[in-house]
This record gives sequence, C-alpha cells and structure tokens, in this order.
Amino acid sequence: MAESLLAILLVTSSAKGPNVVYRWPPSVESTRPRLSRPRPPVDGLELDNPWRASHCSDSLNDLAETHMEGFVGDIDDYAWRRPTESRDGSMSFSRSAIPASGRDSPCNEERREIDPIANEYQSLFDYTAQFLAGMLCPQGHLCHQKFELVIDNLVFAGHPVCAEPDGMWRFKPEKYKPGSRGRGTRHRESNLADKDSSEVSLGGDTHTTATSKSSWLHMFHLVLVFDLPDPSSSASGNVARYFDTIYEQIAFTVTAVLFQEQVLSNFVELECDAIGSLETEYMIKGEPFSDFASQAQRVSSIATAMKYLYDAIKSSSMAHITLNDLPLELQLPPYLDHLLHSEEESELEFVGRLENQTDSQLWGRELSFGWRLPALVPWKSLLLLDADQELDPYANLRGSHVHAEERSLAEGLIKFLETASVTLSLADMASLLDWDLHSQVYPTVRWLVHHRRAKIVDTVHNGLKTIFSIAPKLDKPLTTLTAEFKRDFPQSSISPLPTLMATISDSNSKQADNHFFATVVQSKDLISLYHEVVLWMLKRDLLITLHLHVRVVTTTELKVHVRQTHERKLERRASYHLHGRRRSSRKGDHGVGDAHEHPRVNTPWLSLSPKAAKRYPRRSIDSGQSKPNDVSGSILLEDAEDVFDEISEEDSGEENVGWGSSEDTLEPSMISDPGTASPLERKWLAAMSEGKDEYIARRFALINQYFDGKRTDDEILYRAEISRKQLREVLHHYEEYLQTFLHPA
Repeated sequence: MAESLLAILLVTSSAKGPNVVYRWPPSVESTRPRLSRPRPPVDGLELDNPWRASHCSDSLNDLAETHMEGFVGDIDDYAWRRPTESRDGSMSFSRSAIPASGRDSPCNEERREIDPIANEYQSLFDYTAQFLAGMLCPQGHLCHQKFELVIDNLVFAGHPVCAEPDGMWRFKPEKYKPGSRGRGTRHRESNLADKDSSEVSLGGDTHTTATSKSSWLHMFHLVLVFDLPDPSSSASGNVARYFDTIYEQIAFTVTAVLFQEQVLSNFVELECDAIGSLETEYMIKGEPFSDFASQAQRVSSIATAMKYLYDAIKSSSMAHITLNDLPLELQLPPYLDHLLHSEEESELEFVGRLENQTDSQLWGRELSFGWRLPALVPWKSLLLLDADQELDPYANLRGSHVHAEERSLAEGLIKFLETASVTLSLADMASLLDWDLHSQVYPTVRWLVHHRRAKIVDTVHNGLKTIFSIAPKLDKPLTTLTAEFKRDFPQSSISPLPTLMATISDSNSKQADNHFFATVVQSKDLISLYHEVVLWMLKRDLLITLHLHVRVVTTTELKVHVRQTHERKLERRASYHLHGRRRSSRKGDHGVGDAHEHPRVNTPWLSLSPKAAKRYPRRSIDSGQSKPNDVSGSILLEDAEDVFDEISEEDSGEENVGWGSSEDTLEPSMISDPGTASPLERKWLAAMSEGKDEYIARRFALINQYFDGKRTDDEILYRAEISRKQLREVLHHYEEYLQTFLHPA
C-alpha cells in the first residue's frame, strides 16, 4: 500500500526562517537506484546474442569471470547519483540551525559540523533540513492550494496554509466562481447573496469571528514524500492520478483539521513549541534522533498522528488518529498501488470492474476508483467484518454523546447491523426494515464499506446450497491461515483448512451435487457450524461464489422446422392467390349465380373463414328468399379472398425477417442477446415454445431476455420476480435449447 511513500514531514515557517519540525520515520528509506545508462548483464551470458546463447558450454563460469573483470570495478559508474551526493560533506551542514520552535538554538555550530548525532537531526534525503524546508514553504499567494514539487527522484505533496498578513489565523472565505455551470446556479447565487458576511473554512465549516493570534508561526505544511515512480511502468496519466488520490484523501484532509484547530485554539503552534523544546533538549544531550522521535509522540498528538498515519498507509489499513481530541479515520484505496504497474503485472481489474456509469455513481466518487468493488445492486448481500474492540460501533452509537435528534438515526443503524446477513440480499433487508433501497440502504452500505466495517458479497443460500470455488491468490501464507482456522474451529467434525479447500476445489469438476452442502456439510445438523466457516473464509477472501449463467442455442432441427413452416406458408399463399384469380375470372364470364356452374351447391360446404362464417347467416336473413346458388357462390369467392387476406396479413412482416440473409443458416448458433433479438431470432424463440404448456411458454417469453450469458441467476430471479424453483422448471423444459455454465461474475 502506497509503496512509494518515504516519509511524512511537518514544516513550519516563522520570522527566523523555515524549519522541519518533525518527521517520521526517523530513518528514511533510501529511494530505488536509478541508472544513467543500461547496465551490462551481471552473469555475462549476453542472452541477446543468439550465437553466444546457443554455444553456452561448461566453461561458462570461466567466461563469466573473464567478462566480469572488465567492469566489476566500474559497476558503480552506471548508477545515477544526485549532484548533492558528490559534494563535500562539510559543506552540507555549514548553516545555522533553527529548532522547531523558531527560537535560537544553544547548540554549537562547530560541534554540529563534526558531530554525527547533530547530522541526524539536520540531514534529510542527502539535503540539509533547512534547505528542504525553504523549498517546502512557498510564498503566501501560493498557500491554501495543492502543492507538488519534484526534486530529482523525490516528490513532495501537500497543502500549505498560512496566517493573514496581520498575523491572525482565520478561516478563508469559500471561493465562488460566478460563471460556474450546472443546475441550480441561480439558486446558489441567491443563497450566496444572503450570506455575504459568512466565511467558509478549509474543511467546509462556516465561521464568522473565529480567529487566533500566533506569536511566531506564519505557515505550516504537512508534506508527504514519495519516491518518484517510473512513468514507463504504468499507463499514461496513472502516476498523476496516483498522487492526486493521496493528496485528496490524506494531505488535504489532515491539513484541513490542523488549520481548523490552529484558527480555533492555536493548536499547531503549541504542538510545535513542545516538539521544538524536546528536540533542543535531546540535541544538547547528544541523544540519537530515533530516541527523540519516539519521545515526541508522548508530548505531541501531531507526532503520534504522523506515525499512525505512516504505518497505516504502508500496511494498507485504516488510520485512526486524534488531533486535539478530534478523532479521524483516514485511508487510501486498497488497490491504489496497482496504478504504478502495468496491467500484465497487477491485472488492473478495478479499472473496468464497474460495468457502467450508473454502477460507478451508486458507489460515489470516493469508492468508484481503486477499491475493486463489485456493482452495488439489490441482489448482492452484505458481510459485516470483525470490528475493533476499541472502536465498537454499537458502543459509539449508544453513547451519551449522541444528540437527541440523531438518536433515531443511530437506532436505525443498529437495527440495520442486527438485520444484515449474507443470507439476505440488500433488497430483502430493505423490505424487512421497510427502508427505501436507494435513499436509505445504499448510503448505509457505502458508509460501512468505506470504513471497512463490511464488504459486498454474493448472497449465500440458507441451507448452504451455494457453489463455491477457491480464490486463485491468498493474502496470507497457507500455513498461517491453517493455524488461524484450527484455532477458531477446533471441532473434530470440521476438516482442516487444506482438506476443506481441496474438497471445494474438487467439487467444481462435478456436474451435479457440487454445492457446498452436498460436498462438505452433508448433514443438516452441521449447517449452523459450517455457516460460521463460510463467513470465516469469506472475510479472508478465500471463497469465490459461482453463479449460473444461461445462453440460448438454436439447433439445426429448430431452424429446419422454422424454415419449413415459412415455406408452407408461402405455398399456401401462392395456392390461394391462384384460386382467387380463377374464381374472379369465372365470375366475370358466367356470373356467380349460374346453376350449371354449381349444380349441387345449395349451402356452403367449404370450411369458411371466421369473417365469411359471420356474414353467411346475416346475409341469409337480409336477402329473404334469395337463390341458394347465388348465396353460396358469393360466399365461396369471398371466403377465398378472406383467407388470402389473412395470409397476407400474417406474411406482411415476413419481408423484414431476414430470410435468405447470412443469419438464415442451418448451422447451430447462439442468440447473443435475446432481449434485442432480430425478427428471425424471435421466430426461433417462438418456435421453441411450440408444444409446451401455456404457463411455461409465458414464463420463458418473460425471462429469456436475461439469457445472454452475462446475467447471473440471482439477477434473473430479482428482475423477473420469480422463485428459484420456477427458474429450474423453465430450464428443465427448454433444456435442449439452453446452455448453462458456472462463472464467478
């Protein structure tokens, strides 16, 4: 986590000049070595030379020794060195030291030049501390904004703040751009007009009279120092985004709190006085800088906060710090460092993890980048993580400090935490709590995930009939996980962790009875116990849930049937078309009522169309004693015309179906997206339901839009509002046309 972070500095400026008040860690890690030009291979193999690589012999060691003799002594010449490293060491500290408090130091200048202990206090990154402090304290008009400075292979990032020209510390008014675009601009302008006298602090709070007078502090700057990453190791723009994220979530946030406390109570200056006095005392005694750095944490909450913040960033954990009795929780995205590596090395899954912009908006700006989170959707579930005993959320929510108007919200959150379970989806929890999914459940889930109190997981079946697979990578060594598992589950009925993982992995090759209950639990009495085992493994990312995905396959037989049906319609249409032309010709030549043409027809004997059948009795009544030959003849002709019209109506949409196109083949194929199927694909889907029960056919027509291979079974059940039993019933009846497979996503 933040592998490039080297140190955290607190720099101040006073009338005496700039100074580095405190830094952590005491001994700064060295930066990665840079090369001024490519270094020859150390082993002397020169594998880029095909001939030498192919003629490698037993005398390779002798060749390597001979080859190395020429440049072993000069190998250091290939390393790039900062110009300051080659200058005289006595010149590096020929300056007057300024202690952190800004007051004169009693230390002797000559002693500092030769005393290595004094050098520990005044040397930093091969520069003098005063030189670095001077560069990290910009002029007043450059304060209260982002600061980023690159020196050689070091990056300094922060947000410097300063007092007003009169020496008073006060909140800066919020900057407003009259030309800002977006909704509600006029409304914001009217609101600002009513608040001309109000001022907004760096942290966003509104104050009108909060000020403090400083005796010597003009400026302070919390600086994060990084080793400059190699720009060629990551995609374009990722390095800048990497530093922007750290600035926004760490440097700016901590500086905002320090600035607020300095304005309200002169907090930063008092802390610097305490650290400076302690530093002077330890320098006089000749104590190592590491001893001073450790002791400073007992007299200064800023020093303690800097240590906790550094350790948390390096260990990829939450930083719980306190500044002037104000608690803060700070962190960086867990997968932020992956920006500094190529996709082949780190597999940047979180860059494209969210499927669309809507999913990204649901998580919010802070959680949509660098967190590798699944989509926040109703069919997912929530897994509560083990909370720190010192930071028990229940104790905090039930505490006396909770205001009366906030107590109802706290009680609702407690009820949510008590209801949350991996066997309930987010939609189920919203229904049980009678909460709105988007305005109440989602914000609560975002808060819990952001503070690492919970994580989004797939819903687990109540009877553990969920199919799992083993994660490809483990965060801890298997031996460590095995020892922890044995400690938490000493029961003899539970297999050791390696055996359990092997059983789960082997179950993925089975076609049936491959869920967790059938392969591992095998007894209803052990469901509750193994439920805790599943939670234990999910919290450590050892399990991956496999979901059922469905795709629609059009077989050759189905395509032949649809094509034959279409051809029969064409033949029927042509037949009736020819019959209608002959009937019209006979009517014109001989008359419809000629008795010789229809000697035996007294009543209609053909199968009449619905239209003709309705007209026949009506016309018989209206015509009274009409001649049978006339009635039956006209009915026959009109019946043929009506059938022809019906066939024409059925085939009116056939022209755009795509008969004879490249899609119209007899080879088996898949319908990639049934929800947007082409006319020909809809013909195939309709033909699949021929001979099926009506309710099964209706259900298939309802849910086949989700059979695109991308939707999981949980999503299908939620969107179609059907039960798992109903889904299995459809899959059974349409088995010959469906392809099912298991996949984690």
